[in-house]
Amino acid sequence: MNQLSPSTVPAHVAIIMDGNGRWANARGLPRAMGHRKGVEAVREAVKTAAECGVSYLTLFAFSSENWNRPESEVSDLMGLLKTFIRRDLAVLHKQNVRIRVIGDRANLSSDILPLLLEAEETTRGNSGITLVIAFNYGSRDEIARTMRKLAEEVAAGRLDPSQLTSERISASLDTAGIPDPDLVIRTSGEERLSNFLLWQAAYAELMFIPEFWPDFSRDTFRTALARYAARERRFGGLQPAPTLAVGS
Repeated sequence: MNQLSPSTVPAHVAIIMDGNGRWANARGLPRAMGHRKGVEAVREAVKTAAECGVSYLTLFAFSSENWNRPESEVSDLMGLLKTFIRRDLAVLHKQNVRIRVIGDRANLSSDILPLLLEAEETTRGNSGITLVIAFNYGSRDEIARTMRKLAEEVAAGRLDPSQLTSERISASLDTAGIPDPDLVIRTSGEERLSNFLLWQAAYAELMFIPEFWPDFSRDTFRTALARYAARERRFGGLQPAPTLAVGS
């Protein structure tokens, strides 16, 4: 587990950070405590990913459906996001981390959007691991927004329908310029993607682990990477048959 080969480390890992509330409930704590503990796990995950040679780490921080949660919980999550950016941005910048934010930015509050933009702009020139924060993100919404944008291009005569290839669509999504994830991890034992990177994860390896997100440690991450390395990825093809030695 401790000897990860650079050749088998995924370039892009995406994580659905699930189970903060259940972690807190299991300990008789308020759900807010689970979210606070989850922020600590975020810091550890970014550090571990960089140490292991992962180039892109995408974290599902806040979905477009999460606005339907109780107002008090949403407020607490927004507060944690602000605290994380204000407290950790300087550290991440010093560590050469580049931050990218994906998701719908329309109608974001005036105290959230500037922080996200600042995080991206401050770290734009960094060359280390790219931390992709999926905020106010939903994959179906992303695809719908992209289709509307491309449809407008076709209607205006700037784009021919024959040019609507999968490559053109990928280049128009929120994740333009980011390679598709090689590995998608979901914590807490749930086994679904929950509207996360549906287009981009078409050929990703999926891994569902029982630990709640606040318990996602360095060893948990490295074990997941080792399990990924043991898998055989064929992308719809077949592995060549082994060559038999003469006389066998």
